[in-house]
Amino acid sequence: MNETKSVSPWKQTIVASMTSYIDAGSIVAGAAGMALWAEYMNLESWQVGLLTACSSNAIGAAIGALIGGFLCDKFGRKFVYTYDLLVYIFGMLFIVFGFHTPNTVLTTPGVYSCSLTLGYLLFLFGYLTIGLAVGADVVASWTLIAEQAPAENRARHCGSAQVFWAIGPAVVLLMQAALGYLLGEENALLGNRIVFAHLIVVAFVVWLLRLGMPESDNWKKAKEQEAALIASGKVKRLGMINLFSPVNLKTVLFLCGVYVVWNWAAGTMGMLLPYIYQNVGGITNSLSCALTVILFLSSAISTLTIFMPLGDRVSRRVIYALVALLFVIAWSLFLLPASIYEQSTIQLPLLGSVPLLFVLISVLMGLNNGSGQQAFYQLWCNELFPAHYRASAQGFTFFVARITVGLWTACVPIIMGKDGENFATAAAFMVAFALFSLLVGTCFAPNTSGKTLEQIEEERYGK
Repeated sequence: MNETKSVSPWKQTIVASMTSYIDAGSIVAGAAGMALWAEYMNLESWQVGLLTACSSNAIGAAIGALIGGFLCDKFGRKFVYTYDLLVYIFGMLFIVFGFHTPNTVLTTPGVYSCSLTLGYLLFLFGYLTIGLAVGADVVASWTLIAEQAPAENRARHCGSAQVFWAIGPAVVLLMQAALGYLLGEENALLGNRIVFAHLIVVAFVVWLLRLGMPESDNWKKAKEQEAALIASGKVKRLGMINLFSPVNLKTVLFLCGVYVVWNWAAGTMGMLLPYIYQNVGGITNSLSCALTVILFLSSAISTLTIFMPLGDRVSRRVIYALVALLFVIAWSLFLLPASIYEQSTIQLPLLGSVPLLFVLISVLMGLNNGSGQQAFYQLWCNELFPAHYRASAQGFTFFVARITVGLWTACVPIIMGKDGENFATAAAFMVAFALFSLLVGTCFAPNTSGKTLEQIEEERYGK
């Protein structure tokens, strides 16, 4: 019996989409605890920057995506799909159970210096390892979702990944805020370890579910066609080298304009927003997590009410332009004078004082995160390349996005200053990034709605 027929497209989509829960959950778990770890281990700004650069938000995921994309196209989506979460769990163990010694425990200068280095390196190794696994997993999962989805509902299926991308951080931040309240602010770091530990459990359950998932039909058919073309002498090899042909290079540049540049601001949001709220706004860790929960709940609502129901039926160009504009507005609000923030401050039960503008920023960023650049990137990257090197194309563009966001987020804490005194300069860069991405996506959006992947391939490359 054909195993593909035994598993519905929606079941495959949901299992694949759980990658986004794990990926985004990992990013935000690190973000929620970054200020806590920085204080606990007495980290310098450059050490915080290095952690963010090597995480699943940046360089670690970038390298994982590049390798994972190549392996997906060569050995199949399921090959990567089956093993990468085991690597993820291995890396997580170093964060949850790593030896991280604060300077108040060991007072001998030489001994303390050595223990801090070891603790920091263990933490850094865990970050890098989960980043590698997440990068490979995102490419395999997003590719599989698009290939198995019906043409008339591809945006709806791809949007499922965005829903889980929002649910993961929301759960993580609610856990962090709740544990911070129950355990007390003085034990918030223990709460962050527990948050990371829950991702290990989720990853293991998802790994078990994946063992029964089939290989992509689209990939199997493409490999058969490729073998026939090679045997006939028409081509020597189809792979990543084809990304630099004229038609593909234009697409790569387009996707970089849409996703890579946007990611410089969005990656900062994902990894450092609680850190920014705490250092710029002077609010508590629990309150910053609650604000970021609002962001990701808005993201899930946005995907469910905008991208999924409208992405296959309404002009994608219009949707993209309107939602991308919200991101520009959100970062622009950070440039307002401090007096306006002070005037908008209200008192919330259990959480304390919070500027209403922070709430508005979270909502606007969430609406964009759910139906904006990332959602369209996931869709377009899978539609605009053939199956022979579809995962490699996604891996390459994802690599460029995460490697550059890693370099940028390593600089952001330094630009901000230790107490956030220079944050306006960093925010001005974010506005520029968001605006550039808005213009590129709006001007060059492709017309692929409702077409099969085979139809799109034939239009772009011929028979």
